[in-house]
Amino acid sequence: MKLNNFELAFVLGRLLLGVNFLMHGLVRLPKLPVFRAGILKEFAASPLPPGLVSAFATVLPFVEGGIGLLLVLGLLTRPALMAAMLLIISLVVGSSLLEKWSLVGDQLLYGLYIITLVIHLQRNRLCLDRLPTS
Repeated sequence: MKLNNFELAFVLGRLLLGVNFLMHGLVRLPKLPVFRAGILKEFAASPLPPGLVSAFATVLPFVEGGIGLLLVLGLLTRPALMAAMLLIISLVVGSSLLEKWSLVGDQLLYGLYIITLVIHLQRNRLCLDRLPTS
C-alpha cells in the first residue's frame, strides 16, 4: 500500500502518540507502589480524597498502556483517541488543583495533538481498523 504524505503523517503521528502512552504505562507498572505513593504525597494538600487519588494512580499506568497499545496497533483508533483526550482532561483537572500551570500547558499540547489526529482520522492507514471483518 502506497501512502500519500497526509496518510503517512497521520500514521507516524498515531504511532508517536501510541508509543508515548504505551511507554508511560510500561515504565510505571514495575514501580506501581512507588508511583502511587508519590502521587498520594503530591496530592495530600489537594481537595481530592486520598482513596480517589490512590485508585486513579493505580489505574493510570494500565489506562495509559492500553491506550498506547491500541494506537500503536491502529485498533479502535477513534475510541482510543477519545480515551486519550478524556485522560488528558483528567490530568488537566489534577494539575490545575495543584496549580502546576506549566504542566497544564504541556497537557494542553497533548490535547491539541490528539485533536489534530481526530480531525485527520480519515487518513488512518496501516492499522488494524482497516482489516476487513467477516
